[in-house]
Amino acid sequence: MLRQYELIEQVKSYDPEADEALINRAYVFSVNAHGTQKRASGDPYFSHPIEVAGILTDLRLDDETIATAILHDTIEDTVATQEEIERLFGENVARLVDGVTKLSTIEAQSDTERAAENLRKFLLAMSGDIRVLLVKLADRLHNMRTLHFIKNDDKRRRIARETMDIYAPLAERIGMYEFMKEMQTLSFQHLEPDAWESISTRLDRLREGEGATIIDRIAEELKIVLGSHGVDADVTGREKHPYSIWRKMAERHVSFETLTDVMAFRAIVPDVAACYQALGILHEKWHMVPGRFKDYISTPKRNGYRSIHTSVQYGEDRRIEIQIRSKAMHEQAEHGLAAHWSYKQGDRPDGQAGWIRDLIEILETTDSPEELLEHTRMAMYQDRIFAFTPAGELIQLPKGATVVDFAFEVHTDLGSQTVGAKVNGRVVPLRTQLENGDQVRILRSDNQHPDPGWLSFVVTGKARAAIRRFVRQKEKEETISLGRKLFDQVVARLPAPLGRGATKAALQRLKLAKEDALMEKIARKEIDDRALMEALMPGMGSGDLHNVRPPTGHAISIKGLTPGVAFQLAECCHPLPGDRIVGIRRTGKDIEIHTIDCDTLADGNDADWLAVNWGDGSDGGTAQLRVVLKNEPGSLAVMAGIFGTHGANIINVKLENRDGSFHSFCVDIEVHDRAHLMRIVAALRAAECVSQAERI
Repeated sequence: MLRQYELIEQVKSYDPEADEALINRAYVFSVNAHGTQKRASGDPYFSHPIEVAGILTDLRLDDETIATAILHDTIEDTVATQEEIERLFGENVARLVDGVTKLSTIEAQSDTERAAENLRKFLLAMSGDIRVLLVKLADRLHNMRTLHFIKNDDKRRRIARETMDIYAPLAERIGMYEFMKEMQTLSFQHLEPDAWESISTRLDRLREGEGATIIDRIAEELKIVLGSHGVDADVTGREKHPYSIWRKMAERHVSFETLTDVMAFRAIVPDVAACYQALGILHEKWHMVPGRFKDYISTPKRNGYRSIHTSVQYGEDRRIEIQIRSKAMHEQAEHGLAAHWSYKQGDRPDGQAGWIRDLIEILETTDSPEELLEHTRMAMYQDRIFAFTPAGELIQLPKGATVVDFAFEVHTDLGSQTVGAKVNGRVVPLRTQLENGDQVRILRSDNQHPDPGWLSFVVTGKARAAIRRFVRQKEKEETISLGRKLFDQVVARLPAPLGRGATKAALQRLKLAKEDALMEKIARKEIDDRALMEALMPGMGSGDLHNVRPPTGHAISIKGLTPGVAFQLAECCHPLPGDRIVGIRRTGKDIEIHTIDCDTLADGNDADWLAVNWGDGSDGGTAQLRVVLKNEPGSLAVMAGIFGTHGANIINVKLENRDGSFHSFCVDIEVHDRAHLMRIVAALRAAECVSQAERI
């Protein structure tokens, strides 16, 4: 553990003007607050926040961030309060400590919910100050370094999975690649111990052979080749870490022995011009591996990362990966967004990087923890592509993104009003996936709305969140409309017209604030007819519903059910008065009425069967017919005429199939009962233009 004076010396080494008193007060406060608390390793608990602060000194962060790291667990794990932290260390440090503090008091029902709620708070906190994320990443990195001390295997795996899914991608998205690699390696060790052991053993064997010297030998050769052409380069090499190798093996479906690129090299040159000069020299000396070249200098990653990546064929059986960057790019790559919070920077960002803004928008529109985690993983994991607006603005998207994703990335309103798109001047379908360098023009209409079908192909969290938000609103409107129709039907069954204030009084009795809320509950069958009648006209709900004035449309009753019990006619078999029927009761659902020979009854093993019959006077129902007509003029009119002659009302007609000389239709009709339907079927079969007619 770092001693107090050692921590101060490290901060002073890069920031002589740092507030030494602030850090000293934080150190003493943390030691006293944590007292005799112990970690799983047996070390004093306060050693953890001190080590976290030490990690952040390697990033050359300011004194407020170092103090925050020292204090970050005091509110959660000790009797210290937010007010006390603010009084002793100032408003900024108190705000940062609160942002880092985990939500341990949340009543999470699952690991997913706990992870999502923690992520929710971090996103909101870092939207105002990115240093919250920097402290949290250092906190998680030190926890991963000591994870092996935890004896509970399930707990270790849960923490490792959370690190792999959330914190490592967060580190990558702000350019902190060393943090990301170490987190991935440590997580991989606990999540896939057998694979980690196997790859580590193979790497050890490689080092025992020529691997111990070949990396240095290749690095020296690269330096000599570049130097001979006038490029002064600092070249270093390394083995790729086990998790990176494992992913390549899984993606390419190859064994470790067949991998040819387990080594990577980095050439640091003076400036941008030297980067491209070095690239030309290396490609002239060795053959480039097709598909393995990426220029992040001309098109930087969204986190600001800039470098040239290429792979060359070194010898007959070995490929090597080479990164070429300037010294300034290397500093950015080493520390990422943390470099902007170095003590010496005067122009500091507010934390509102583009990807954070996207996550905050998703945060505001998601309904469930699973949805939030789904979007953040997609936003942070996927490789990026670059496309352009007609004005030349560069838009970064995940690989596999479509033109609809592009539209939502430009603006939510543009995405919602998308009706078409042109890619490189050519009209394309909305599900078209974009490629690097595509120029995209979105065609829009004020009358257009998001299509739920878009969810089948969009990939960005921003697009999915916006579409789902519209779908939820549309479903709500349709639910209210359905509830209003059902409400009107119940009102029609009352013995007297309602007064003006009856609905308002009913809302008060049902303890509902708005009429729309009542309609939603009616549509979802959370309020049955009897309860609604009682609320609208007290005294009516306790009577026999069969004696209430029937509706103007169909009158259906079922013998064998308690009056007032909710039931519905199954849509799979559309039972009609006159059919032999059976009632099916499943837990938490309305009773379903099926025909006795319905195919779906074979799946009802977990349901109760009820002996039921049609009530006296039951009249009306919906039936489905499949009618095959000859493809000749007037056939459809003949079919419609038969329905009209027999007094059947057509609800819906759907063309199912066109087969040369015949057209197959699915027709929904309203009939009185089974006998009425059979007469209609017989009449259809007797018609010259009808090839086939049967009940579905």
